[in-house]
Amino acid sequence: MNFVMNTGRTITQGRHIESKGGKTYSEETSTCRMHPFDMMEIGVDEGDHVAVSTSSGRVVLKVTASEDVREGTVFVPYGPFANHITPPGTHACGMPDYKGVLVAIEATDERRRSAWELMETLGGVRYED
Repeated sequence: MNFVMNTGRTITQGRHIESKGGKTYSEETSTCRMHPFDMMEIGVDEGDHVAVSTSSGRVVLKVTASEDVREGTVFVPYGPFANHITPPGTHACGMPDYKGVLVAIEATDERRRSAWELMETLGGVRYED
């Protein structure tokens, strides 16, 4: 099912910005907020996993219900997971579109990767904090 993805920062993410390798930051940035009606439509419950795909990539995120998110849209906090699926085009302004990105979402039993694992798939090297 197709949705429009918007990204941004959350208060929880901001409180843990200095420890991006930590569990709380990773948990926050690997979560997809979705309207409860949309969750029913694709057959997922709070805490289930969804595969979120764009023309640029695919990630598995935990879904959480939020009536603050409009039906037909999803919210994913800025971070390695959102960056992995955000198309790289910048329209000559130097900044990719972090709002209004078309995504396909489906329920999945796949596990969420850690941010480290995600970066390693792109050739990144793990380092210690």
